[in-house]
Amino acid sequence: MTTLLIKNAQAIACMDDAHTELAGASILVRDGLIAHIGNAVDMTDQADQVIDASQHAVVPGLINTHHHMYQSLTKAIPGVQNAELFSWLQGLYPMWAGLTPEMVQVSTQVAMAELMLSGCTTSSDHLYIYPNGVRLDDSIEAAHSMGMRFVATRGSMSVGQSDGGLPPDQVVEREDAILKDTQRLIETYHDTTFGAMTNVAVAPCSPFSVSRDLMKTSAELARSLGARLHTHLAENDHDIAYSLAKFNCTPTQYAQDLGWLGHDVWHAHCVKLDDEGISLFAASKTGVAHCPCSNMRLASGIAPIRRMLDAGVPVGLGVDGSASNDAAHLLNEARQAMLLARVGRAMAAPEQRDGKQFFGCDLGPSEMTARDALRLATRGSAQVLGRSHDIGQIKVGMCADLALYKLDSLGFAGGAVHDPIGALMMCASAQVDALVINGRVRVQDGQLLGVDVRQLTARHNALALQLAQTAR
Repeated sequence: MTTLLIKNAQAIACMDDAHTELAGASILVRDGLIAHIGNAVDMTDQADQVIDASQHAVVPGLINTHHHMYQSLTKAIPGVQNAELFSWLQGLYPMWAGLTPEMVQVSTQVAMAELMLSGCTTSSDHLYIYPNGVRLDDSIEAAHSMGMRFVATRGSMSVGQSDGGLPPDQVVEREDAILKDTQRLIETYHDTTFGAMTNVAVAPCSPFSVSRDLMKTSAELARSLGARLHTHLAENDHDIAYSLAKFNCTPTQYAQDLGWLGHDVWHAHCVKLDDEGISLFAASKTGVAHCPCSNMRLASGIAPIRRMLDAGVPVGLGVDGSASNDAAHLLNEARQAMLLARVGRAMAAPEQRDGKQFFGCDLGPSEMTARDALRLATRGSAQVLGRSHDIGQIKVGMCADLALYKLDSLGFAGGAVHDPIGALMMCASAQVDALVINGRVRVQDGQLLGVDVRQLTARHNALALQLAQTAR
């Protein structure tokens, strides 16, 4: 039995149903689970490890619901810096065709290191391109080496340009091979037990890169094996236009027709989700991975997150691919979600309320509060990934996934003294000082334990240059 005591925290945001926030409290962790929350004097002084949290804010480990970790190799590529989604993809597909198993492993480690240092303890990843012997196993092995809780999604593309799809034919796969490998991965790695470190989900890439048959069969396979479903949906105007032209319906109508709505489904982006789509998502409890930085970077638009939340749609946060963000700082993603929601509301028409006119700038600040944004990154994301029962909040019996941010730093000066939890969102986004995953300390004093970050970064940069050269 191993124990960890997080002692005398300046502030703890539990993110529980009661919205509990504590000052000067401690958290006792035993065998990977939260055993007690309260005064340090009520807990053992003989813990195996003690973290003095008197200058820290403690929150549940942040949860990332959408990523493409291999894209860490293609950040800031000059030729697509000013592209929208479709042209951005068409510019990068030929480069990604040169991916190797080592590139996937190293880029996954780099992406996870970046996420962990931002306070993230659980991440999904969507790998949908498999050239040169690449397997999803490469990502899963990298996650095991980093000690991160991982939702690996078996992505796929099967409709190339010659059949009316967006990707070049050289990067698509046969559908029978996709389904066979997907079943193998679920049967090998998918763990449905409490506190599982690895889940596998089924994730055809998008309506513009896979067939109707693959979408439908993938959903049937996932449900027969107890796995979740994930894809991209309604990301920008070109995405909507493609669905209308190709399928004579909106993306949401297409998803509904193929069985891609339900509590076991989450869609990335949904920037252009209309009123009917929001209603269908809410009624079916279909989840949304909101990726504000990517949506801004690619000029996709502003997702109607407040309308989704008010309707009852489960919403979590995602950093999206490292080449469309171009970062993986999940605390900053939450801050950007707050800011983008506010500016989106400010752009709306004035409203009459109780006989008085309110401009968008009057209503914008309440569109999303600091605590709303933090909840998206914790409780909301846990719900989207089907993990509300074991992660996403600080509560006795839940998994000990915890992020500790040091409040006596320059960036929080003049902020944390007033509201330490609010300051996490309102002030400059900090790196984590300590990170606990499944009861184990993975970051201490701002440094990843057991990972040579300089060596990892150097190898990653060499592989990034190699990948770029192969596409020339």
